[in-house]
Amino acid sequence: MKNTSLNIILLLTASLAWAQSTADFFAKSDAFFKENVKNGRVTYKAITENPATLNELLAMAKSISVAKENAAEYQAFWINGYNLLVIDGIIKNYPIKSPLDKPGFFDGTKNEIGGERITLNDIENKLLRKNFPKEPRFHFVLVCGGLGCPPIIDEAYMPSKLDNQLERQTKLAINDANFIRVNKNKVQVSQIFEWYPGDFKQDGKKLVDFINKYRSEQLPEKAKVSYYNYDWTLNEAK
Repeated sequence: MKNTSLNIILLLTASLAWAQSTADFFAKSDAFFKENVKNGRVTYKAITENPATLNELLAMAKSISVAKENAAEYQAFWINGYNLLVIDGIIKNYPIKSPLDKPGFFDGTKNEIGGERITLNDIENKLLRKNFPKEPRFHFVLVCGGLGCPPIIDEAYMPSKLDNQLERQTKLAINDANFIRVNKNKVQVSQIFEWYPGDFKQDGKKLVDFINKYRSEQLPEKAKVSYYNYDWTLNEAK
C-alpha cells in the first residue's frame, strides 16, 4: 500500500512538473514575441545582440513532450517552436538577406526540440500537416522569415485560444490586398496555395471556395487565378 501511494505521488509530481514546464514555455514565448515583434516583423539585430531569452526558451523546449492527442497544446507548441527556430536560424547567420541564403535552412539543419531532432520542414509537414490533414490554417501562422509569409504576430499561440488565433490570422492574410491581389476577375495569390493545393481543395472544393470562406469581399465565382512570386526578403523590423 505504501509503495502504491508513493508511486501515485511521484506520478502526480511528474505530471505537475510537465504541465508547469509547458505553461512556462507558452508564457515566456508570449513575452518574447511581444518584445521582439513589431508590426509583423522581427527585431533580429536586437535579438542577435542579446540572445539570452531566445536561448533559454529553446533550451526549455528541448525536453518538453507534448502528445498529439491533446491537439491544441501539441499544435500550439510546434507552431511556436517553428517560429522560434526560424528566428534562431536567422540570428545564427545574421546579417542575412533571406533565410534561403543559408543552404539547408528548412530541410537540412536539424534542431533539438520537443524530444526530437528535426528540420523545420519536418515540423511543418510530418508533425503538423500529416497529423492534422484537415487543418489548412497552419499555413497562415508558420512564419518562414520571408516577407512572402503571412506576418508573424506579437504573441505566442496558446492552447486555450488557438482556434481563435488560427481563424484570425487566416482572415487577416486572405483579406490583405497584398496577399490576395484582385483586379476584376483576375486574382493573383501567394505561391503557398500553389505549393500545397491539396490543403485548400479538400472535399471537392475549389481554391476560390476556400478563399471566399474567409474573405469579406467575395472573389468572382469564375475568377482567373494565378500565382505571384514568393518574396523571400527577410522580414526584419527596421
